[in-house]
Amino acid sequence: MKTLLTVATALMLSFPAYAADELQGNAEAGRELAQSRSCVSCHGEDGSSTKPYFPNLAGQNEVYLVKMLTDFREKKRVDPTMNAMAGKLTDQDIANLAAFFASLNK
Repeated sequence: MKTLLTVATALMLSFPAYAADELQGNAEAGRELAQSRSCVSCHGEDGSSTKPYFPNLAGQNEVYLVKMLTDFREKKRVDPTMNAMAGKLTDQDIANLAAFFASLNK
């Protein structure tokens, strides 16, 4: 029982350190980045694409967007256009873009 309590305490104490490593996205910075990096030319000013072959990003889950952009950047998900676009993004850029598109209404 004492061992279990020790392990549980150690896990609880390590969680805030892990959570602190998570980047917080800034939706306004993401909006500016989406416009300057031409994201909106395919995905729309409001995150709703007018073309059926470009995905709508408005209201998409923020964690999902971070994962997809990171996968494109690291070429774990292959699309020549998105690999090139995401290849130049920092972790903070990705967090900001995800916050922006997630904040938009579907």
